[in-house]
Amino acid sequence: MMYDRDIREPLFEFLEEYYGKVRIIEEKRMGRSRADVVMVLADAVCGLEIKSDADTYARLSRQVQDYDQYCDFNFIVAGTRHAHHVAEHVPDWWGILTVELEEGRPDFYFLRQPQANPKVDWKKKMSLLWRPELVHIQELNQMPRYREKSKQFVIDRILLKVPREKLYRQISQELFERDYTKITEEIRAYKKERKATRS
Repeated sequence: MMYDRDIREPLFEFLEEYYGKVRIIEEKRMGRSRADVVMVLADAVCGLEIKSDADTYARLSRQVQDYDQYCDFNFIVAGTRHAHHVAEHVPDWWGILTVELEEGRPDFYFLRQPQANPKVDWKKKMSLLWRPELVHIQELNQMPRYREKSKQFVIDRILLKVPREKLYRQISQELFERDYTKITEEIRAYKKERKATRS
């Protein structure tokens, strides 16, 4: 029997080998769920839900709804125990990646490749970005900064002005460049600047 902790690191190695340049973000809050893995590709955000041999399907229907709002593509990573019937529990557009032990090491196999998610909500997807990252997208597209406006207002304006084809890559680039060691400082600087503008 394989547990989540047995799957994660080998899974990340497999994804990097298969897709090339990726960024892995673990335990990301999306709606009411916490995504096991968000994988950033050059032009897409992908969600991966891990169902190890020790897991059940108890929360999966809610997780599917949440992942589908935020991600361009989604996968379920299923342990041997779930491999034969996991397709009954996820939509047709979800990819299925199975994992089983081969010579004592996790081995991954695409049971089904993912298709573009028809339910992605661009407002939710863009909410994955922090405010300084949205500001950078505004700058790239020669937009006003709207310092005194809410994050949701800024997202609405970006979606109104910037073509989706362009946003796929720009969102991914922001997530690739995200630096968790500097973000507190960046957000503090942004808030200070915003406050000064209001004064």
